[in-house]
Amino acid sequence: MSKNKNNQPIWGVRIKKNSTNLFKKVGGSLSVDKRLFNEDIEASVAHVEMLFKQKIINFKIKNKIVWGLNRIKNEIIKKKFLFNEKLEDIHMNIENRLFELIGEEAGYIHTARSRNDQVVTDFKIWLRKATNVIIKNLDITINNILKKANKNVETIMPGFTHLKNAQPVSFAHYLLAYVEMFTRDKKRFNNNLESLYENPLGVAALTGTSFKIDRSYTTKKLKFKKPTKNSIDTVSDRDFVIDFLYSCSACAIHISRIAEEFIIWNSDAFKLIVLNDKIVTGSSIMPQKKNPDPLEYLRGKTGETFGNLFSMLTILKGLPLSYYKDLQDDKELVFKSFDQLKNSLIILNDVFKNFSVDKKKMLELAESGFLTATDLADYMVRELKYPFRKAYSQTAKIINFAEKNKKKLTELKMHEINRIEPKLNEDVYKIFDLKHSINSKTSYGGTSFENIKKMIRSYKKN
Repeated sequence: MSKNKNNQPIWGVRIKKNSTNLFKKVGGSLSVDKRLFNEDIEASVAHVEMLFKQKIINFKIKNKIVWGLNRIKNEIIKKKFLFNEKLEDIHMNIENRLFELIGEEAGYIHTARSRNDQVVTDFKIWLRKATNVIIKNLDITINNILKKANKNVETIMPGFTHLKNAQPVSFAHYLLAYVEMFTRDKKRFNNNLESLYENPLGVAALTGTSFKIDRSYTTKKLKFKKPTKNSIDTVSDRDFVIDFLYSCSACAIHISRIAEEFIIWNSDAFKLIVLNDKIVTGSSIMPQKKNPDPLEYLRGKTGETFGNLFSMLTILKGLPLSYYKDLQDDKELVFKSFDQLKNSLIILNDVFKNFSVDKKKMLELAESGFLTATDLADYMVRELKYPFRKAYSQTAKIINFAEKNKKKLTELKMHEINRIEPKLNEDVYKIFDLKHSINSKTSYGGTSFENIKKMIRSYKKN
């Protein structure tokens, strides 16, 4: 390999004419993939050490290359590195600088390696780190929800179906539903790590190499678990990208859902929660307004995360084996989704720390809409031995009477109830009690206070 004297792409010997200015602009990826500099140098050091171990290069050359790579790393970290857009990407920028530092022997760095396996290796190492960052932020989110749930076990609110009052629940139970969602998100990201621990380095362009390399050595050195099995699949595989983008999208859905609920609960129509001034904004024209902009931001940005996933799916649809320029966009899509999700989780955690619950308002809302109607039907099934459909019908008649007379169930007189269902007695009034209703839901996963306390303890152990 000759020294790259004129800061030109390394293939300049073969390609005689310069690319058009437009293609230089769109074909380069440096502005995006320079984010991989640390992983690129880490993988290159491991590769060079493997070449020395296999006696493909000598000790002197290995040491010079490793020294040069470490110096380049420090230059980039200290912002003293001069990036050159003409060199297209981070890989060629690093290699070119290595030539400047150590001369012709820099050319050995690319022995038994292609940019195809190089970039997938860098990307997987970066994604492993990124995935663990997301998992850590999900742990923080889950912990913050548990703290809020622990303080609201006996806070009674209406559970909704179709956004209509349905049955009374504990507010903590509502919050724990999101613990389940974010726990599933954690599981998805953890599952993704399995494919990210397969080492692509050493498959070269698409066929492997004739050099006697040791892929097990680089696997161990770069903290992978095993080398990939098929060289063609390795350089064309972006399933791990789809997995990450899908996991980001699923998590974004959950963030968007809770953001929407908080927006509704904070609205003047509901007033179930109050947002601290730290997480609201004002209006440019209406002095009284306190807007839940951060929550709306979380809800809105979900669409961008979906778009990144759909873009990657579309790129891969019908793409032949093995590497094609189409795949250049994979990193930008992943970086955008990672940054967005990380920021969204940080914002969401600020929300959890900066809202308060209006317990009185929640209870008042729970006392409207005949939320214990199902409890009454269940009571008739247990105590009167009615088939559920008959119990349902009798309960509906009692509800109709109460609604017509503008009374709550607790305000009905016994003789009014007996006019519809003669077999009921004074015991029925405890069935109308919201707290009794909640605590009667003792089935596993139900909303009883004891169930919730057990679940919170269980989550804290995990």
